Amino acid sequence: MEPDPCLRLDTADGIATVTISNPAKRNAMTGAMWRELPSLLRRCAADTDVRALVLTGDGNTFCAGADIGALTEGDEASKGLAVTAEEALAAFPKPTLAAVRGYCVGGGCQLAAACDLRFVAEDAFFGVTPAKLGIVYPASSTQRLVSLVGPSAAKYLLFSAELIDAGRALRTGLVDEVLPGGDLDKRVTEFARVLVSRSRLTQAAAKEFAAGPADADRIAHWARQSRESGDAAEGVAAFLERREPRFGWVPKP
Repeated sequence: MEPDPCLRLDTADGIATVTISNPAKRNAMTGAMWRELPSLLRRCAADTDVRALVLTGDGNTFCAGADIGALTEGDEASKGLAVTAEEALAAFPKPTLAAVRGYCVGGGCQLAAACDLRFVAEDAFFGVTPAKLGIVYPASSTQRLVSLVGPSAAKYLLFSAELIDAGRALRTGLVDEVLPGGDLDKRVTEFARVLVSRSRLTQAAAKEFAAGPADADRIAHWARQSRESGDAAEGVAAFLERREPRFGWVPKP
């Protein structure tokens, strides 16, 4: 008997790992799973022990998209659930990393694109497939895709709904690293530990600035945080003393 579709959350050493698990349907996201993701992300954001988040799929597939059965039920509200989950993931205040094996298609590609970084196995395939279903791809998702791969590559994916392999995804900028399948978990764990060791202040400010233009108030906010945190002084001292820094800034809830 197949287990019920779910999102599994595991935390260890400052890293939260969210696993998309619906193996009977290649980890397709059900309505319940779309609804659960934003609340799960809020919990991780509020947990000061969590320094980075990894999103992955159960087994040899990342996510085949939305459960199409839910879309054929006529529930229009369900079509917006993916966008809500995607936006919650993009707004997550800590570094996020998608670890991708196998198929990363449709809503799965939306989720991967909403992460800060994407490390993938050589067997990964990516597709943005609304043109196969006659669905208008959401504006925010389209703009996020364009920001990653540029207008031409985004149009190729959206117009054709063709799958591309990991090598082409790397060349277009859709992914950041391609690894042999057996090396993916090790590399993701190692890199997530690097993220955990770095300044949370630097990461939080960089993530906000990278999302779009910052107004004067936000620039002043981060300048004040930098002065008050002591992270810069600790970083310089650690460099001079040839030791690992012990950064102390923690985001306020």
